[in-house]
Amino acid sequence: MQPTHSSRRILLPVKGWFIILTLFVALFLNLLPLGRMVGVPDWVALVLAFWCVREPLKVGMATGFILGLVTDVAEASLMGQHALAYVLLAFAASGLSRRILWFPLGQQALHILPLLVGSQLVMLLVRMAGGAEFPGMLYLLSPLVATVLWYPLTYLLLIPQYRPVDRDDNRPI
Repeated sequence: MQPTHSSRRILLPVKGWFIILTLFVALFLNLLPLGRMVGVPDWVALVLAFWCVREPLKVGMATGFILGLVTDVAEASLMGQHALAYVLLAFAASGLSRRILWFPLGQQALHILPLLVGSQLVMLLVRMAGGAEFPGMLYLLSPLVATVLWYPLTYLLLIPQYRPVDRDDNRPI
């Protein structure tokens, strides 16, 4: 049975420095002072989920834990809130990576949605256990926006891996 995704191009191996760069850019985007804007995605969670699905042997729970601690310190939030959520997200995304990659991008996004919602719910429960108030149902709009961004983000993060399209009649692949 052939994979159902539309591109049959062979990708180059991802460079480690590119993964680190994209995670730092995501961390920077999370730290932009946007106030309490509704629907702003958790960029670190989205990029972490992407790399855990695409490269589960290179990016995993340790990366999620470190990014979570850095996010906790940078946002002055309850210590361990993001770390726990990102570790659970990385665990689930890595565990489901083979299944998720089998589907086309639209259906991949539908598989990512419960992971991102679960991550937000873990952060919400930890925050509320620490004494915070419920922020309202619009708090869960962020994973929906992130799910919509899965499609363009995939193409953006895979650009450096695309091989040039060169036809060689002597090469079978």
